Amino acid sequence: MNEQQHTGWTAGHIAFGDFAPGMVHYTDNVLFDEVWEREGLSKRDRSLITVAALTAMGKTDQLRFHLGYARANGVTDDELQEALLHLTFYSGWPNGMGAMTVLKNIMESGG
Repeated sequence: MNEQQHTGWTAGHIAFGDFAPGMVHYTDNVLFDEVWEREGLSKRDRSLITVAALTAMGKTDQLRFHLGYARANGVTDDELQEALLHLTFYSGWPNGMGAMTVLKNIMESGG
C-alpha cells in the first residue's frame, strides 16, 4: 500500500492524541494502513492470528477490540468460541479462560 493512502484508521489518535505522536503514527499509519492492508493474508485470517497471539500472551485489554474486529472481518461467534477453546490447550488455561470471558462479555452485551 502506498504510504499516501490511508484507511481512515484513527484509533491511535483517539487513544493518544498529541500525547504520543509516535504511537499514533505506528498504530494508525503503519499497523492498520500498511500491515492490515497487505494482500498476503485476508483480514479474517489476520484477525484469527491476532486473537491467537493476544490470547497466548494473556492480553485481554487488546483482545476485546480484536475479538470485535474479528467479528467485523467475518469470523463467527461459534468460530471464535472454538478457536479460544483450542487455544486454551496451547496457551494455558488462565489465558484461555480470560479470553473466553472477554468473548462472553462481548456477546452478552451485544457488542
